[in-house]
Amino acid sequence: MRVVSVNTGTVRALRIGSRNVLSAIGKAAVQGPLAVTLLGLRGDEQADLSVHGGLDKAVYAYPLEHYAFWEARRRKQGASLFDDPLPPGFLGENLTIEGLVETEVWIGDLLHFPDCSLRVSAPREPCYKFNAVMGLRDAGRVMMDQLCPGFYLSVAQPGSIEANQSFTLEPGTRGLRVSEAFATKRLKHLR
Repeated sequence: MRVVSVNTGTVRALRIGSRNVLSAIGKAAVQGPLAVTLLGLRGDEQADLSVHGGLDKAVYAYPLEHYAFWEARRRKQGASLFDDPLPPGFLGENLTIEGLVETEVWIGDLLHFPDCSLRVSAPREPCYKFNAVMGLRDAGRVMMDQLCPGFYLSVAQPGSIEANQSFTLEPGTRGLRVSEAFATKRLKHLR
């Protein structure tokens, strides 16, 4: 398991239809070590603190394994005119990771990096801003159908993190997988 990319973003206007909304979903890769504080990565911002950020959602991780699916989906629906791969951070994640997907990680598991530790706290819930960035009206629904939301992390031990670091997983209480927690939220949306 490794960190492919560490990504941050700032709050800026995002055009959705005829209006502008504030969002920090646009993340870009950062080179070198980056400080990890209790509230997340240094230099990263969130526009809507009611659903992003805070102690329980300080860092958002997304598996690289899902990128090929999204690239193909965007090409198929005409949201991407070229075959260029999506850059890390495109889905709004702080950590693009490899080797750990939602069916293999549980709420409460601890991820140990060389200089910090992060605890899995919740699956991401997609919103209309995700649809806009992806260029797909149904991106959030597709994420729910595919059970590929990525997951939020709280900071158990502050420190620093950088791309290409390996990490290990320490099992938590093992009550609910991230994919199961997301499926439960999906059922609530369908009702």
